[in-house]
Amino acid sequence: MRLFCLILPVVLLLLSQQTQAAPRPLLDIVDIQGVRDNQLVGYGLVVGLPGSGDKAQIKFAAQSLNNMLKQFGVQLDEASLPKSKNVAAVAVQATLPPMASPGQAIDVTIMSLGDAKSLHGGSLMLTPLRGVDGKVYALAQGNLVVGGIKAEGLNGSSVTVNVPTAGIIPGGAIIERSIENLQQDGDLVLNLKKPNYKTARNVVTAINEMFGPKVARAENWSKLVISAPRDADNRTTFMAMLQDLTVEEGSQRPRVVFNSRTGTVVISDEVRVKRAAVSHGNLTITISEQEGASQPLPFSQGETVPLQNSSVDVTQQNANMMVWPEGTSLDTIVQAVNSLGATPTELMSILLALDKAGALDADVVVI
Repeated sequence: MRLFCLILPVVLLLLSQQTQAAPRPLLDIVDIQGVRDNQLVGYGLVVGLPGSGDKAQIKFAAQSLNNMLKQFGVQLDEASLPKSKNVAAVAVQATLPPMASPGQAIDVTIMSLGDAKSLHGGSLMLTPLRGVDGKVYALAQGNLVVGGIKAEGLNGSSVTVNVPTAGIIPGGAIIERSIENLQQDGDLVLNLKKPNYKTARNVVTAINEMFGPKVARAENWSKLVISAPRDADNRTTFMAMLQDLTVEEGSQRPRVVFNSRTGTVVISDEVRVKRAAVSHGNLTITISEQEGASQPLPFSQGETVPLQNSSVDVTQQNANMMVWPEGTSLDTIVQAVNSLGATPTELMSILLALDKAGALDADVVVI
């Protein structure tokens, strides 16, 4: 009996440790205000296509080619714009990483704007990439890598694999202007990716235990303010120490996510239902129309009368009622719904009905 009393607390301690969420690195659960990516966009021309470029009706492609030729001293009348199937007008996108410096290379994505059939084998001409402020932050140029292909026959039949009108250029843009994202002086602001009061309190407690009291404070359940060093070298060391800090997240409300466009249903592991009875069945109504005619007897001087016969058939599947006990887990929910033969859309209808009945312990999100 004494041995049992000694072992029981140890077992309970191990079980409590297993049920607790594992601590996560701090920078995995927060975003540093001011440290962010910046989107760049540009308009350019892809040349060298084997006859798969924009057709003559795409006027802006021909105008862009004419403007480019003027920069090299080639003068053409606006009435006689060049008509080349080897050129395609494209949109160019890139992401400027935080703290990026001039001279660094970034990847770019190229997408056709006209009716080009394929960008395979093309090369992007020098294209300026601008930010939302209209300033040029990078210059892009290079040969495209296209993962798709399209082949056509003489009779109009064609085969398309993946998307041949989009491609990438790895390291195809050179940064020309930098953006100072992180403030080098003043307080450091951390924003929780998943706002939670307990997570905010755990972060503040962990930082104050490492650096001292009143270094960090929580303004609300999402925004944390930290007094960081002003000196650039000390600030970098401070950020490195924050990067090694681990924090336990607070519990999050379970969710059921339903994609109405694809019919995808995702249920988190913590979803539970209260005791409820569920019945599900389909009602199918089939209406068929048959046309006929009524012919008169010979020599009766009657007239042929058209007839319309309608047949209505109602079929209802058997709907067995199933009882889910209190605290039913995710596995039980899935097995029960599968046994009813429900599709993903029908599954969502069942879960929505459970939520309206107050029997679903989760948030239902429709995207």
